Amino acid sequence: MRLLIVGGLSGQLSAAAKIAMDKGARVAFSADVDAALSALRKGQGADVLMVDVRQDIARLIRALDEERIAAPVIACGVKTDADAAVAAIRAGAKEFIPLPPDALLIAAVLEAVAEESSDLIAVDPAMKKVIALADQVAASEASILITGESGVGKEVIAKYVHSKSRRAGRPLISINCAAIPENLLESELFGHEKGAFTGAVARRIGKFEEADGGTILLDEISEMDVRLQAKLLRVLQERVIDRVGGTKPVKIDIRVLATSNRNLVEEVRRGTFREDLLFRLNVVNLCVPPLRDRPADVLALAEHFTKKYAALNGVAHRPLSEAARLAIAGAKWPGNVREIENAMHRAVLLAVGDEIDRDAIRLPDGSGLQQKAPPEDAAPGGPLVGRTVAEVEQALILQTLDHCFGNRTHAATILGISIRTLRNKLKQYAVEGVAVPPPAAERASA
Repeated sequence: MRLLIVGGLSGQLSAAAKIAMDKGARVAFSADVDAALSALRKGQGADVLMVDVRQDIARLIRALDEERIAAPVIACGVKTDADAAVAAIRAGAKEFIPLPPDALLIAAVLEAVAEESSDLIAVDPAMKKVIALADQVAASEASILITGESGVGKEVIAKYVHSKSRRAGRPLISINCAAIPENLLESELFGHEKGAFTGAVARRIGKFEEADGGTILLDEISEMDVRLQAKLLRVLQERVIDRVGGTKPVKIDIRVLATSNRNLVEEVRRGTFREDLLFRLNVVNLCVPPLRDRPADVLALAEHFTKKYAALNGVAHRPLSEAARLAIAGAKWPGNVREIENAMHRAVLLAVGDEIDRDAIRLPDGSGLQQKAPPEDAAPGGPLVGRTVAEVEQALILQTLDHCFGNRTHAATILGISIRTLRNKLKQYAVEGVAVPPPAAERASA
């Protein structure tokens, strides 16, 4: 994440900058509003602006709006600046951070405003296949379309691809096409010339020029207006952009990644997405499966997020109880990774005792987790009728083991039993003459 701090560099603001850098932010400084606007016009780029409340925040936000620069503003000031804080929020600042800064508060605000996460957890074979394909194509210059439901981690995969590419040392510039109003998006992408429209007081560099030499991520590209899609198609074909109000094309050297939570083939049929643009973007498709199709990742993600948010909130890490693990493994998680992350953050804060128990894992409204519906063939009168419980149990264990490519630890986790119980069952089946899949290590060496 790129943070631009606007205001004096002494005292609390420099302390805030250090905290932000410790949290992984790339920090730049501007002495005042005019210097900040000049830097943004020249393509310095910022995902978040942290502005001293004594600066003219209202003028800054007004200039950002007039010049079609999409960058959220966070005001900061000493606790006695109550009136200035209220004025900043009324002017359009997203948050106010009191100084001296609290490390946890800054981390939480930056994460909430930037909505950035880079947690890549891949345990399930279905997710490992996606990572393997990403590794295979990352070093190429091909455009990649990353698809999947909301919350599955498409942006995380995009960052992973960039980190493995030949452009990893150059910037990855991300723009959320759904979050920026249509009338601002064109200028945000392509920039504009002085006088191109009311408020364009100077030339402004857009995201494509900012990403020159690196990678641009067009997040939720299905939300882009058809008119802009035509302009984007020319960029992909000719590697040149036209600034708004410009008279000469500008050459760029970029790699394009895009994400969508919609079926773009269906959007083409509806006439809301250009077919030729889809062909240009979809040289390689990375389809990120939802959590329901990668069950082995569920507990791995839950454990990762409990550790992450225990550290972030300054509390001791507590393991998940067996009851909590069973509830997490059996829950629906329609919001995918984003939902399980939020749930684990709440659980870390709500848990009491030495473990995180099932009662601490709640939905935002305070209710418990919604459990998965039983499979259709488990319903009374279904195909399972006439089979013994032992036969059904055996089939379930062997199918789960096969799904996990022989990884017995992951299979036991999905089944909700101990690894010892699983081994005893498999030993029993082998004695009975049933073909048992070999362990993962034996498969790999076969």
